[in-house]
Amino acid sequence: MDKTISVLGSTGSIGTQSIEVAKKHGIKVKALAANSNVKLLAVQTKELKPSVICIYDKTKEEELRSLIKDNSVTILTGMDGLCEIAALKDVDILVNAVVGMVGLKPTISAIEAGVDIALANKETLVTGGKLVINSAAGKGVNIYPIDSEHSAIFQCLQGNKGNKIKKIILTASGGPFFGKTKAELCNVTVEEALNHPNWSMGNKITIDSATLMNKGLEFIEAMWLFDLLPEQIEIVVHRESIIHSAVEYQDNSVIAQMGVPDMKIPIQYSLLYPKRIECPTKSLSLTDIGTLHFAKPDLKTFDCLDACIKAITAGGRMPAVVNGANEAAVASFLNGEIGFLKIGELVKSALENIENKSVESLDDVLEADKLARSFVEERIKGWE
Repeated sequence: MDKTISVLGSTGSIGTQSIEVAKKHGIKVKALAANSNVKLLAVQTKELKPSVICIYDKTKEEELRSLIKDNSVTILTGMDGLCEIAALKDVDILVNAVVGMVGLKPTISAIEAGVDIALANKETLVTGGKLVINSAAGKGVNIYPIDSEHSAIFQCLQGNKGNKIKKIILTASGGPFFGKTKAELCNVTVEEALNHPNWSMGNKITIDSATLMNKGLEFIEAMWLFDLLPEQIEIVVHRESIIHSAVEYQDNSVIAQMGVPDMKIPIQYSLLYPKRIECPTKSLSLTDIGTLHFAKPDLKTFDCLDACIKAITAGGRMPAVVNGANEAAVASFLNGEIGFLKIGELVKSALENIENKSVESLDDVLEADKLARSFVEERIKGWE
């Protein structure tokens, strides 16, 4: 297939599956970037022969160079390297699959260079939604969602241009702790929180799924991607993860996208849009599944989700605040510094205590993020 991509986050779950799809369909990989997994990045480089690679963790540069003997490969590092790869002009689509706020600057660099984006980095739109969407519209850049839920909505919108959306139904697996009370979650371990029932993801995203923060981030992302109001989004817990999301139109017809829980389906759709061809995944058998279940989310127990909805309703820099607070809190939980329930407590506290301001520039977003992280760090120190 005559198409070229770059992949940021190439050694992560979405990145490796994006490469699998690219190999399946003969898509050329121009550039790769990873956070710190130099060994896998080196293997990918030798197999795919990109012209440029980047290791975000600068302390890993020499190790990477020792593994890469091909002098024709340019090796970059840090945020500058990510942004340089994102802005490569002889690329059809940039796959942005990095995790966290680190994905925002490369997204903006790609837009400024006029490169279309297959977006898995939800924090880009959560923190800088207005800036990103306005800039992309001005440059004529397409943003194709990779998240299974947003891809589902995007697919359900095809052929319905001009038809008014009543609401979208954003499905959630409910994570490993669906139905639990706060009392039952007091002593949750990291291992328990990382045991997701349906999806195989990186540690940070898996913890976000356990707290339902991930669904809160997707709620915000959906508003920006599809130009919606908060009241136009209904979150429904769907344990089987077969219906990936749905759109209800003005006539009360509901169109849903279904499939096995495999990220290669939305990845391939984003890379090959609007084509639908053979995908390296299993076919869905509804008779094998048998029964589908649905429930309302528990906003009292999973207060990260509640905080995200309140943040985007307030607007301004509050989405960036809750995101920054969450990233700092999750890192502390994974390091064994705080308990599971403290994540939601810190996110909610940051939302309630940091002053809201408008967002007019990237610096405004970065300032909000820094404030939120500092707030969390100080709160944790006060508990010690």
